[in-house]
Amino acid sequence: MSDQPQPQQPNQGWAPREPEAAAAPEAPGAPGAAGGEKPKKAKRPKRTGWRRIIPTWRMTLAGLIALVALLIGAFYLGYSMVKIPPANALAMKQSNVYLYADGSQLARDGEVNRENVGLAQISANAQHAVLAAEDRDFFTESAVDPKAMVRAAWNTATGKGTQSGSTITQQYVKNYYLGQEQTVTRKVKEFFISIKLDRTESKAEILEGYLNTSYFGRNAYGIQAAAQAYYGKDATDLDAGRGAYLAALLNAPSEYDVVAHPENKAAAVARWNYVLDGMVKKGWLTESARAGMKFPMPKEATASTSMSGQRGYIVGAIKDYLTTNKIIDADTLEAGGYRITTTLQKSKQDAFVKAVDDQVMSKLDKKSRKVDNYVRAGGASVDPKTGNIVAMYGGIDYVKQYTNGATRGDFQVGSTFKPFVLASAIQNDSQTQDGQTITPNTYYDGTNKRPVEGWNGGSYAPENEDEASYGDITVRTATDKSVNSVYAQMAVDVGPTKVKQTAIDLGIPSDTPDLTATPSIALGPSTASVLDMAEAYATLANHGQRHTYTMISKITKDGTAEIKLPDRKTTRAVSRESADTTTSVLQSVVDNGTATAAQAADRPAAGKTGTAEEDTAAWFAGYTPDLATVVSVMGQDPTTAAHKSLYGAMGLERVNGGGAPAEIWAQFTKSALKGTEASDFDLDLQDGAETVAPPSLQPSQPATTGDQDNGGTTTTGGQGQTQGGTTDGGTTTTDGGTTTTTGGTTGTTTTGGTTTDGGTTTTDGGTTGTTTDGGTTTTGGTTGTTGTTTDGTTGGTTTGGTTAGPQSTGRKKE
Repeated sequence: MSDQPQPQQPNQGWAPREPEAAAAPEAPGAPGAAGGEKPKKAKRPKRTGWRRIIPTWRMTLAGLIALVALLIGAFYLGYSMVKIPPANALAMKQSNVYLYADGSQLARDGEVNRENVGLAQISANAQHAVLAAEDRDFFTESAVDPKAMVRAAWNTATGKGTQSGSTITQQYVKNYYLGQEQTVTRKVKEFFISIKLDRTESKAEILEGYLNTSYFGRNAYGIQAAAQAYYGKDATDLDAGRGAYLAALLNAPSEYDVVAHPENKAAAVARWNYVLDGMVKKGWLTESARAGMKFPMPKEATASTSMSGQRGYIVGAIKDYLTTNKIIDADTLEAGGYRITTTLQKSKQDAFVKAVDDQVMSKLDKKSRKVDNYVRAGGASVDPKTGNIVAMYGGIDYVKQYTNGATRGDFQVGSTFKPFVLASAIQNDSQTQDGQTITPNTYYDGTNKRPVEGWNGGSYAPENEDEASYGDITVRTATDKSVNSVYAQMAVDVGPTKVKQTAIDLGIPSDTPDLTATPSIALGPSTASVLDMAEAYATLANHGQRHTYTMISKITKDGTAEIKLPDRKTTRAVSRESADTTTSVLQSVVDNGTATAAQAADRPAAGKTGTAEEDTAAWFAGYTPDLATVVSVMGQDPTTAAHKSLYGAMGLERVNGGGAPAEIWAQFTKSALKGTEASDFDLDLQDGAETVAPPSLQPSQPATTGDQDNGGTTTTGGQGQTQGGTTDGGTTTTDGGTTTTTGGTTGTTTTGGTTTDGGTTTTDGGTTGTTTDGGTTTTGGTTGTTGTTTDGTTGGTTTGGTTAGPQSTGRKKE
């Protein structure tokens, strides 16, 4: 075989590979020589399964580099394109125009109250307070805080509340250069302008601009205007406490005004404390100075004459209505340009003002009687068929008294709450402790300080007004006389939780302070506003159907674009039977009870009086078929804003609901409905409510009750019940017999053929009367005595000069 290599033949098809001959050893150092050859690198195995979807580190790095490049490019582009615009001139703001229902002008606002001052004219305390409230690291941080912006966006997205995450620089840019609209475009512009501004202006200049453009409420733009509006001081004179309150207002200017919204004081004080604590933390306030601080109550606000009289109260209430119902937010509304037509009727508005002036304000003598300086009033009137507010009385003058008496929610409603208990009892088919269905004719024990039965939440024994005791009386009479012991027991019988729910269904807000599910709920410790109570009473007047009240009928922007208003809702709060039966009982209050002054309206009327603890407020809530109106006369110190008793006001010993409030109501209602035909209530009553039970007991008084002549006891024949009668030198006639008392003659009663000596009563002015019956003799001036008539049941009791009703062994219901 030749040693020369053979030429390779082309591969003819497939054949097993022949083993290669061993290669001859190569020279040392030659490539591929033994000891110098590098092994071939093994190929990376292909990624299989789930590993294929995971990017490699090379892909990840490339993606990050691309993202960073994209962000840098976007930032550069945005920075280049967004320019610092000229300032928006607040002087160019438009007014908002408010109209009565007939289109006549009610008010016009939009005047900008602002006075620019230099940073040197703002006290260091006030500056530090604002920084502690809004941006504690302002002087050391950048113009924007991306981390805070991301955190705010996350909190907003996850339902933890809308948050801005903006620095003071960003807020200043929004106030001074941009606007208040919540859009992505505006936020992007704000971001880049803030960065540019931070390079062209100092931190001190930015802070000065922010303090001069921020809104503090009371139409005050800038801290100088705010210092004057709330404390009558210049910004340079603000101490730490006052500065902290103004700083707290930046978070919620309207809500934290504790004069306009006393019910929000706790929240405002909490924010105030937060600001002060921040000042201590940053070293701007010593702990010892902080410890001795008391909340600096702001003064009553003053306003321009364009808001004088009732105008300011109405405009404020409309703004609250628009923002609360999310029709227009506060910042957008402040920008102006809206034409707002209200449901208020000018003639009724004027009538309300005149009624308050005639019945209360004209009777005040502020120089001679200190208490007369405390007197305030609030009122609201609602059309029950529509839910439209047709009139509102906020106070004597918005320029003189800033707080709206119709919308404030810090005075107890007192016994005006009791009809809600009765309505709830009928609505829920409730029963007494001994199993009797509650109707207007159900008897309850009206003894003063009687502990309620069936309540496991602790002892509760309410006191009746003037500590009067009534014995067994009907629900109707207990309502006439506003007997606390009866209604507290009824609340337990119904269930306080059910009573609370009925009140809410009728129109009382669920978050009303002190609206608690306990027996005391019946006595009205809750602090609903006059307007809230008017809505609830309008629901009763409308046979239990509730229209959510409204103040607005139409809104246009810039004269053309109409703003959509919320859909009007009508709901069934309580059954017609429940509402109408309650109305029938409240008619009795006007006809025979504590509200007889309301009869001067010359209309069929129903209503209830009420008094807050210590007589700090007196109420009357009433309605005709066409109009539901609530009036409250309140006592408040004009300097400290503390609630004050009305004892001695207007020269009266007391001011109660049956006095000035009912008199205002009667005059207003008569005037407001003048020229319209009086209509009767169309009532669908609960079974058993049509028949009126016999008169109930009169209270025993700890002192003389007046000159009354007791003609003895009278027994109603054929029913086995005792029916009392009261005479004053006249004649009383009852079923089954005749009782005649004249001067001091002997009264005789015949019942079912049985004659019982009713006793001898002699009463003449203040002389001593003596009655003897069954061995019982009582002598006591003008106070009556006890007599007993027997006809198979216990006889009546005469107390305080008035003959009593039945005292059966069980509660009598007809």
